[in-house]
Amino acid sequence: MTSSPAAVRRTGRPRDARIDAAVLAATADLLEQVGYADFTLEAVAARAGTTKPAIRRRWPSRQHLVVDALASSMGTAPTPDTGCTHCDLIIGINTLTRAFTDTVARRVLPALVADLAEDAQLAESFRDRLFHPRRATTAEALRRGIERGDIRADADIDLLLDLLAATTYYRVLFNHLPVTPDLAEQVVLVVLGGVATDQWRSRPAPH
Repeated sequence: MTSSPAAVRRTGRPRDARIDAAVLAATADLLEQVGYADFTLEAVAARAGTTKPAIRRRWPSRQHLVVDALASSMGTAPTPDTGCTHCDLIIGINTLTRAFTDTVARRVLPALVADLAEDAQLAESFRDRLFHPRRATTAEALRRGIERGDIRADADIDLLLDLLAATTYYRVLFNHLPVTPDLAEQVVLVVLGGVATDQWRSRPAPH
């Protein structure tokens, strides 16, 4: 009597979380040391104490591994709810600017974006792991601002999200200006200047 496919799957070895963690840590270290172009799965396997086939079983390509390593190092912390619309947005966008001052993200993102354009599956993975989670939490902060009466009810949420993050992405991709510690605050106040209600404008300037 032969086993069913389901039974065979149940008897397979479970994925070892320690290998995942070691591979992601090795990936971040190597990207910082050698950059994106010279990054190889062989080097990751050697540093993580595993094998290239073991990595391939977890990630379909080195680019997918890089996306997961970026998501792990940058994090997707939610934009907080402090009861203050501009404070929430500044804190939320500042997590993005801080992430992009990290050596790994700064060195990797421009080259990775080129690969996203050529690989639809990779682009989807990038959006699902990094782009959409951060965007969703900031969208919630904007909706809370509308509910509080700080942001106009007719504001275009998607446009505001693009405006809030665009400066950081632009500076990282083209490296023409630095991602400064006060960039998030500057961007948020400029954007709110266009969509804020009179109620928000009547409050004291944020510090």
